[in-house]
Amino acid sequence: MKSNDAIKSLAALAQESRLAIFRILVKRGPEGYTPSQLGEKLNVSAPTLSFHLKELQASGLIDVRREGRFLYYRPNFTHMNQLIGFLNENCCVLADKECSPACSPSVTESSLTKRKHA
Repeated sequence: MKSNDAIKSLAALAQESRLAIFRILVKRGPEGYTPSQLGEKLNVSAPTLSFHLKELQASGLIDVRREGRFLYYRPNFTHMNQLIGFLNENCCVLADKECSPACSPSVTESSLTKRKHA
C-alpha cells in the first residue's frame, strides 16, 4: 500500500460516524448491510449516511454489491488488511530487543499489559 492510500483510508476513519459505520460493517462481514439497515442500527439520517458511505467507498475501505434493487455495503477486507499491514510492516525494526508480540495485530492493549507484568 502506498502512503497516499493509507492517508486517504485513515482520513476516512478519522470521523466518529464513519468509524462507527465501518466497525459495524466489519462485525457484519461480507454479507453487508443495506443503507436502511445501517441507518436504523446507527440512528443516522439517510443523507448523512449516504455522505459517509461515499467517503468510505472512495477510500477503498468498503465496497457495494447490488442484489436486485438493493445495495449492500460491506467492508473491503483486503484493503483493511493492507492498511493494517502498512501500519505494522516496520514494527520494531529499530528496536534493540525482540518485540514481536507487540507487533502482532491480534495483540490487544490489555494482553500487552499482562505480559509486561508477568
